[in-house]
Amino acid sequence: MSEKIHLKPSIHLGVVPTHLRFAGCLVPDDTGRYPRDESGEIRIVAGMRELCAASRVALKCVQISVFPGCDDGDLDEMIAKLRALGLDVDLIMMLGGVNPMNPADGDAVVGQLLPGMKAAVKHGIRTVSSTSIEGWMFPGETERTGRAFDEAVAQNVKVHLRVIEEAGLSGSSVESWHIEFLRPGEFRTFTNIDRGRAFVQAANMALGKKFFKLIVDAAHCGNSGLGIDHNIATIRLLGENDELGAFHATPPTTRGCLTSDDGWIGALLAAAAATGRLENVYVEMFHHEDHALQPLRDLEPGFGIDTRDGRSYTETMADGLADIARRLNNLQARGILKG
Repeated sequence: MSEKIHLKPSIHLGVVPTHLRFAGCLVPDDTGRYPRDESGEIRIVAGMRELCAASRVALKCVQISVFPGCDDGDLDEMIAKLRALGLDVDLIMMLGGVNPMNPADGDAVVGQLLPGMKAAVKHGIRTVSSTSIEGWMFPGETERTGRAFDEAVAQNVKVHLRVIEEAGLSGSSVESWHIEFLRPGEFRTFTNIDRGRAFVQAANMALGKKFFKLIVDAAHCGNSGLGIDHNIATIRLLGENDELGAFHATPPTTRGCLTSDDGWIGALLAAAAATGRLENVYVEMFHHEDHALQPLRDLEPGFGIDTRDGRSYTETMADGLADIARRLNNLQARGILKG
C-alpha cells in the first residue's frame, strides 16, 4: 500500500463525486429515491466509502448534488451515512426546468430550492451551495448584457433573499451560501468569474452581510474566455471582500484527470490560497460516459474523452486527491498558504 499523505494546512479537502455519474447514482429516480446497489446501499454512499478507502489522504468533506423532488428519508439516510465515514456534507442545490432570471419563474425557483435548504438547516450543515443563478442549457435563452444583465442580477437577488427568509437560514447552522457559475453553453449569461461576482456582490449588499460566496471552479474559469491572469485578479478581489467560496479542482474542457488541466488548477489554487480566505477544496471529475451529460459532449468536442489512462475512476480520483494534497502542503511550505 502506498504511504499515506498528511494534509498539513487547515483546509477541508474533499470531492464532488460526479465521477460516480449523475445518471444511475446522483440523480434520484422518478419517485425521488436515490439509486441503490445490489446490497441495498445508496450508490453515493458506497462510492464514497470506496474512495475513502483508496485515497492516500484523508477526505474531510463531500459536496452532494440535491435535485428537486428527492425523497426526504433517502436524503436523511445518505447524510447520516456520509457523516459516519467522517465527512462533512455540503449540499449543492440543482434546478430543473426553471430560469431564475425570469420573474415568472420566481415561485418555481424558490419551490425547488426550499426543500434542500430546509434539509441543510435540519441537519446542522454549515455551507450550502447552488448553481441557481441561471437555468442549465435553458431552451431559447440568450446572453443578457447591459440593462438586461442588471435586471437578471436584481431578479436573482430577489429570489435568493426570499429563499433565505422562507428556509429560515438566518440564525441557523448555515454560515454561507456558495454560488457556482458555469461555462458558456451550459449557461448563457453567468458564464465567467466577473459575472458571478456581480451577483454575489449585489446579494451581499442587499442582505447587509457577506453571506454569499463565489465558487472558483478551475474548469469553468478555463472555459470562460477570460485568461488566467484575469481570473487571478478577480480571485484576489473576492478574497479582499470576503466573498471567496469553495475551490473546485477540475480541468477545463475534459473534466477528467487533473493532468489534463494545462496549468489552470495550479495557478488558480495558488491565487485562492494567497487570499487567506480558502477553506474548502474539492476534487471533481465527470464520468466520460455519463448518459446525463450527453448534452455536454454534443456542446464541446473535447469533453467526454477518457483520461483515466487505464485506471478506474476511483483510482483516478484518489490520484487527484493526492496531487491536490501535495499542492496544498507545498503552498504552505512556501508561505503562500498560511497554516
